[in-house]
Amino acid sequence: MSKSVYSVVLSDDVISEIDRLAYNLNTNRSNMINQILAEYVSYTTPEKRIKEVFDRIRSVFDGRDVFRLAPPSDTMMSFGSPLAYKYNPTVRYAVELYRDISGAVGELRVTLRSQNSTLLLYMMQFYKLWEETERHYIGDCDYSIDGGKLIRKLNLRLPPEELQSLSAVDLGDIIADYVSAFDSALKSFFYDTDSRMGAAERIDAIYRDYLHASGRII
Repeated sequence: MSKSVYSVVLSDDVISEIDRLAYNLNTNRSNMINQILAEYVSYTTPEKRIKEVFDRIRSVFDGRDVFRLAPPSDTMMSFGSPLAYKYNPTVRYAVELYRDISGAVGELRVTLRSQNSTLLLYMMQFYKLWEETERHYIGDCDYSIDGGKLIRKLNLRLPPEELQSLSAVDLGDIIADYVSAFDSALKSFFYDTDSRMGAAERIDAIYRDYLHASGRII
């Protein structure tokens, strides 16, 4: 959706309330005004759709001890998950959604801030096993792996017309299912890091369960 600059005259008191609301919602003044006007004319903006997706992901993850959620921004939602390893490091997940979903709908970023070289090596091994498992079952995926960081594009394998009509709730469920499967596989990998074959078998089983349970693959 293209955007342009418009000149409007607004009351200082109105702007003050808009700024307060924007701050509470972790957004900016322009986007807040855009959202208010869009709601008034019953138009769903990309920003509103993204918020609805994040709200759905939050509702799925709420009540689980696995994820620690942070307040989302306009296009990014972040959460952490503790890892059963020395000093209980936290794996950071970030889901970024694109305003234009004609191609990829967004990307998942997984990071682990640590100076422990052994831990980072294990994370790399897991990333590679997960990537190999995905490629085996669903073909090529858009991956970027560098040190303790993984970036995966989120592509819905749907016809364009079905993608455009996909509800925010459905997209939230799809993303939540994928992240949950990824995190379960990661925890399973660290359950026994000494056996690569055993880890590969556990990851494979988790991924097959994910494919069987999920109606749509990302």
